[in-house]
Amino acid sequence: MTHLPGFEVPLYRSLTDPILLGGAPRGIAILNGTLAAALGLGLRLWLVGLIVWVVGHALAAAAARKDVQFAEVISRHARHPGSLSC
Repeated sequence: MTHLPGFEVPLYRSLTDPILLGGAPRGIAILNGTLAAALGLGLRLWLVGLIVWVVGHALAAAAARKDVQFAEVISRHARHPGSLSC
């Protein structure tokens, strides 16, 4: 394969890597933190909010270690009806 001058573009890794917060996908980490803050601050259930945050973030980070795009896969899977299964 020959390279034509002027037709090469550097592709930076930061453009293709997903954005993670503490090892969990960004959207899930924000949603989990918001839910935990609503429980802890809004309902004054401090311990429950802390437990929801720790457990939820740990599960999301563990799932992201297996597959970083697990949230997209789950949402795509949920849209298909069960009658299409083999």
